[in-house]
Amino acid sequence: MTDRRGVVAKRAENLMPGVPYVRGWAQARRSADALAAQLTAVGLESDFPGLTADVNVSGDGLVRLGIVRPEAALILAELIASGLAVEMPTQPETLPHGARRTSPHTSAA
Repeated sequence: MTDRRGVVAKRAENLMPGVPYVRGWAQARRSADALAAQLTAVGLESDFPGLTADVNVSGDGLVRLGIVRPEAALILAELIASGLAVEMPTQPETLPHGARRTSPHTSAA
């Protein structure tokens, strides 16, 4: 099974020459460590005992959450949504591709 970007490819069990597995795994390790620190900060570290770094056959780093209780997944989703809600008002307005920003002092023509 592979998603449109190829990230959900099979995990790397048989390594092939020329694929940057170490680079992908190292990136995944940094991300897994950062997530683990945040989960610890909110007291959820014990809810994600299977959190680990991994790499797929293409050398893409993956962070595996492991098997989690539905309640833990719901709490994580709510924390992500809360963080996004806080960040969204501070992000600059994005325009559709090709759209131009106009001001009261310029014409849109």
